[in-house]
Amino acid sequence: MFDPRTLLFLATPSEFKKEGCPNCEEYLEMKGSQDRVFDCTTAQFDGTIALMTPSKSWVAKWQRNDKHLPGVYAVRVTGQLPSEIVEDLEARGIKVHSREMNEE
Repeated sequence: MFDPRTLLFLATPSEFKKEGCPNCEEYLEMKGSQDRVFDCTTAQFDGTIALMTPSKSWVAKWQRNDKHLPGVYAVRVTGQLPSEIVEDLEARGIKVHSREMNEE
């Protein structure tokens, strides 16, 4: 199962385009594609967490980021992947689960 919104990795659009996502590039394939970066990222997030050693951090475990690479992560995000991208991932056998947080 792939939950793109649990990654919550923060980077600039140009960083995502140049390097892709260090945690999910194999799924989202953002490297080199400005359109894919636009579709797969959001600027709508709350709070930040800097993780130096995610595997040893209780905060990373609480945020479900303990298996990801060191970096800066959002506490929560608002938004969903476009249906075309979800359908593409599911066609590749990757089940997508969203943990989106909406304002009610």
